Amino acid sequence: MNSLANLKKYSACLPRLAIPATVALIAAAIGGCTDKADSDTGRSERVAPVAVAQITTSDIELRRTFSGTLSARAEFVVAPKVSGLLESIAVDIGDEVTRSQVVAHIDNAEFNQEVNQAEADLAVAEAELIQARNALEIAERENKRVSTLLERGVASDSQFDTAQAQFLAAQAQLKVAEARVQRAESAGKSARIRLSYTRIRADWTEGDDFTRVVAERYLDEGQTVSANDPILLIVQLDPIVAVIFVTEKDYSRLKIGQQAELVTDAYPRETFSGVIERIAPVFRETTRQARIEIRIENPDYRLRPGMFVRTTVTLDRVKQARVIPEGALTVRNQQTGIFLLNEAEKTVRWQPVTTGVQQGQQVQILEEEIEGRVVTLGQHLINDGSPVTVARETDATGL
Repeated sequence: MNSLANLKKYSACLPRLAIPATVALIAAAIGGCTDKADSDTGRSERVAPVAVAQITTSDIELRRTFSGTLSARAEFVVAPKVSGLLESIAVDIGDEVTRSQVVAHIDNAEFNQEVNQAEADLAVAEAELIQARNALEIAERENKRVSTLLERGVASDSQFDTAQAQFLAAQAQLKVAEARVQRAESAGKSARIRLSYTRIRADWTEGDDFTRVVAERYLDEGQTVSANDPILLIVQLDPIVAVIFVTEKDYSRLKIGQQAELVTDAYPRETFSGVIERIAPVFRETTRQARIEIRIENPDYRLRPGMFVRTTVTLDRVKQARVIPEGALTVRNQQTGIFLLNEAEKTVRWQPVTTGVQQGQQVQILEEEIEGRVVTLGQHLINDGSPVTVARETDATGL
């Protein structure tokens, strides 16, 4: 075991030997090949090979990708306001619907009869009103005549009282007749409104006239429906909304109006643009996440509710930032820092740093005065002041 360990320890010396070396030669090499560090009394530190990269200055962005689902921006459930037999449905799933369009009919025979009855009742009430007005006119003339005769001493007080009572009764009958006319008119209006409800319209009230699409059909012709039973679900697909949920860490960086890029498995080679439209003011207690809605223009209806999307949002941008490869970061004594290369002495210096925005394999460091090259590979072999040899130069990403 000790020989095997020695063989590994001094493997750097083996290339000096001929490949078809004998066991004796290997033993000789093990015994005779030692590091300079082992032979020196001070046991100086061994030179470590490292990879380095240049600290650069460039624009950098903090981008986050969130998973979400597409949802209709608005939904409208078509339901009747009256009960009856569903006579016909004019649209089906996938059909476009405009605002106030008639989409279904309920059998209206009974409702027409109600209108006819209300009109007949109104005619009777109006005839009674005419009769009451005539009666009031006659009673008024009689009351005036008796009053005149009373003044001349021809009529008695009882005759006057009788005429006065008839006049007052005629006034009351007129008011009753007028009330009956109003009631008949109101009943007629109600009957006509109920009749109009047999023509079921797509009357959404969001204040827009966008064309919408039938998403669900719950009933068929010939079925009996009650008031408020759903018949159709109509959705708005243009624009469409992507719903994502974010944690507290990213929530403060999101703003209404921020641009977003979305991809979906349905169109893997395409990227869709959107804008953050709504940000929930509260977090869900169960997940500690807040709902974010992103508006996406969808004129050709290619994007559909229920599709899975991946949404990328740029949370922050820094121009002319000091950038290093992510692989250059290392931790010493619970502190994040980098190893800077001393070009003249071929040693490294430990430098604590504060990181900022990260984009891919690149990380911003906030210390503006730091320059030069940093170690990206081999940090486990070195400490502050260690001698090194540059084995490889990497690019800005550390590759």
